[in-house]
Amino acid sequence: MKSILFIGVGKMGLPMARHLRAGGHAVSAFDIAPARMALAAEAGLTPVADVAPALLVAPIVFSSLPDDAALRVVSRQVANHAQPGTVWIETSTVSLEASREAAAQARARGIACLRAPVSGNATMAERAALSVFVSGDPAAYASIKNLFTLWGPQQLYLGAAEEARVAKLVVNQLIVGTSTLLAEALALGEGAGLDRQVLWNVIEASAIASPIVKAKAPLLRVDDYTPTFTVVQMLKDVGLIRGAAAACGASSPVTDVAAAALEAALANGAGGEDYAVVIREARGKRPR
Repeated sequence: MKSILFIGVGKMGLPMARHLRAGGHAVSAFDIAPARMALAAEAGLTPVADVAPALLVAPIVFSSLPDDAALRVVSRQVANHAQPGTVWIETSTVSLEASREAAAQARARGIACLRAPVSGNATMAERAALSVFVSGDPAAYASIKNLFTLWGPQQLYLGAAEEARVAKLVVNQLIVGTSTLLAEALALGEGAGLDRQVLWNVIEASAIASPIVKAKAPLLRVDDYTPTFTVVQMLKDVGLIRGAAAACGASSPVTDVAAAALEAALANGAGGEDYAVVIREARGKRPR
């Protein structure tokens, strides 16, 4: 049994922390939102009111955070309060710059930082069906890698630095590009007279029927954009993707188109709907 502190028990963090507890580990939890702390307690986690003393005694620390700003706050807390030899597993989708800063702060204090972003949504987190991309200190990874199996069947160790962060951005780039292309294709098919359900039958029977397309098809067939990942959240990730592309000199014209489609959806009041709402937006722009 391992003693674990989990920082950030939001829609992704809470099920991940719960799976660690179900795996037989002692898991304490901290979140700045009282409602999330209450849910953590209901889930059998041990809530901590102050993260600093909890960090002093936790040999393993996980974090699941919304953005770079939150990561920078937590990285300072970890560097200031965690003991040398602590393993910090950081699972958020953040910029390469913020990730490098956080890892350097931890390394300066003798703390191993594993970058371990996950691929999947909150429903997949609940089902323990996430894929985990990991990079960082190989010895630290070897010491805790069995914990990742509690989150899903796929764990990939990719290197000693920021490789996992890059992999997560690449996957999300493919996801947002897929939804944008689906929007265009469905607008074309319906505009040319094909029935929407027939179109979906064609798509699901074709080579383009990837796991993400098959997973989202039941709701998208009926124009249900209940969010698994919102337009606002995807725009944040698209910003990270475009920033990383610019930094390494990679062109991203498809991502630029996807960003424009998401920004239009946001301007039309769809920021809280699922990012695939670009499908509905594209249909609305079809010439009549």
